[in-house]
Amino acid sequence: MSREAAVLDDPLQDSLQLSGTASSTADLIERSIRGAILGGSLKAGSPLVERKIAEELSVSKTPVREALINLTRRGLVEFERNRGARVRHLTIQDVLFVYETRSLLEPQAVADCIAHRPPDFDRRVSRAREALDFATQASAARDHVGRSRHNREFHQLLFSGSPNYFAVDTLLTLQDIAGLGATQILWEHTPSWDEESEEHTRLLSAFALGDAERSREILSLHINTAHRRIRASVKTH
Repeated sequence: MSREAAVLDDPLQDSLQLSGTASSTADLIERSIRGAILGGSLKAGSPLVERKIAEELSVSKTPVREALINLTRRGLVEFERNRGARVRHLTIQDVLFVYETRSLLEPQAVADCIAHRPPDFDRRVSRAREALDFATQASAARDHVGRSRHNREFHQLLFSGSPNYFAVDTLLTLQDIAGLGATQILWEHTPSWDEESEEHTRLLSAFALGDAERSREILSLHINTAHRRIRASVKTH
């Protein structure tokens, strides 16, 4: 299973559990822990003890260790000397850096996807439209976890069709960290879904029409506007 497919299919969970399919036990464990972190049930600073996780999931410690190492590479977990693994605690500066880096990579990746037009392009458009619908429903239900997940899915469907796998892999990591930032910081300070939804709708229209330059412009403005909203909101709190 590709990393893109695994990310799009990951459930957001209230507890650790092995579900779905993956190429290895470590991948399943990684998906489980990732879902619990991005779902908010594992809070910033929560200890991730290999032995306890292994017991809870009825697996050995070796794949748990591998999963935690992978999650460290993805920016969701950090190791502290003499304290072990913990859920990463983000600062607002971390989140701002994520948005700044996304603004450099993501608009071009989306434009490249349009230019490259992968065989599943039409399916990506359809799934992206569904993701927006689900995000709107989640927002109406005040389901922040669901809204965040479908928002990330929407963006991933557009940029992950780029042939530049270095950019795609970096953006997948940035999306995870952005999701963690939403859980830890942004939900409380930036209730801007209505504006974001309109921006997403304009972006998807341009993407579906195959307008690479317009898509690049809309997405660049969208990310930079979000960056300004975050900075402004934090200054007022």
